[in-house]
Amino acid sequence: MPGIIVHEWVAPAGGSENVFEAIARAFPDAERWCLWNDSDRLAPIHETVLARTPLKGHKALALPLMPTVWRHLPRRDADWILASSHLFAHHARFGGPAREAPKLLYVHTPARYIWVPELDARGNSAPARLASRMLKPLDRKRAQEPVAIAANSAFIAQRIADTWEREAEVIYPNVDVARISAEPQLSAKDEQLLEALPDQFILGFSRFVPYKRLDAAIDAGRVSGLPVVLAGGGDGEEALRAYADRVHPGKVHFSLNPSDALLSAILRRAAALVFAPIEDFGIIPVEAMAAGTPVLVNATGGAVESVVDGVTGAHVHDWSSDAELRSAVERAIACDAEACRERAQLFSADVFDRRIREFVTSHT
Repeated sequence: MPGIIVHEWVAPAGGSENVFEAIARAFPDAERWCLWNDSDRLAPIHETVLARTPLKGHKALALPLMPTVWRHLPRRDADWILASSHLFAHHARFGGPAREAPKLLYVHTPARYIWVPELDARGNSAPARLASRMLKPLDRKRAQEPVAIAANSAFIAQRIADTWEREAEVIYPNVDVARISAEPQLSAKDEQLLEALPDQFILGFSRFVPYKRLDAAIDAGRVSGLPVVLAGGGDGEEALRAYADRVHPGKVHFSLNPSDALLSAILRRAAALVFAPIEDFGIIPVEAMAAGTPVLVNATGGAVESVVDGVTGAHVHDWSSDAELRSAVERAIACDAEACRERAQLFSADVFDRRIREFVTSHT
């Protein structure tokens, strides 16, 4: 009897969805379950009762019901259950023979808004703080049910130890290094957009939202005298343009919502990528290294586990220090492109596939 794979919800795009998809490829005969599916990825996927209500797709409104919904899943027969969790998927409990099946977890993070509200603004409101006080004991209790836990980084493994009081082995998430490593096939339009960019530049790439800290990429360009390219899009574009005009006028270029091929080409041309947020792991730094580009990362968080200081980039402790930032840029630019590409291979989809298979088979 095959297993069951559980995930929170399935959106059209997202890092945790990519991991869920990779787990499904590793276990093609396993049933797939989520709260609701807002994508055409990974069909067929079984959905919970929430998918048949107006709450489908409304995470904040549905959140109070999620723990209960996860505890009342239908009867199933399975040899094992693997939950891909960043909120409450690890609460999952099926009826029938599957209730006695060993449960394993792949944890992107314990729910940030409950356990680390300082890193998630959703946890800072008075209602959220009240809810977290009630949910913490329940969440910790449910985290005792799995026979084994895997975390997506040592940073998250430590968070699991601090919050759930459980040990976790580290299995880094899959990164599509093969796609990034391949020569991008650019359309004529993308060729024109690429040629309009400087020959050498500091790159910032993410959604244009404050916590991604793209202002740090602008600062890195300012202290090093290099132009900057910001790739992505979002509501923070106007604020980033204003900051660029103030501190690095005429030197910051925007590539809005670039295609995958254009982004690969931009990554290849960049002198260095700046990745300043505190992330659970950080896929983007690995993608940059796969393109042969060194990375400046925050010395706090999961990204330091992929980027080797002085070899494939630089770790930055104080982003407000011009001297430290200038030194970090110089250190990163001096790194060897081939060393970056070799490092990225450690986080490939093939490595993840092997590790997640070993994790399940060794505990079931």
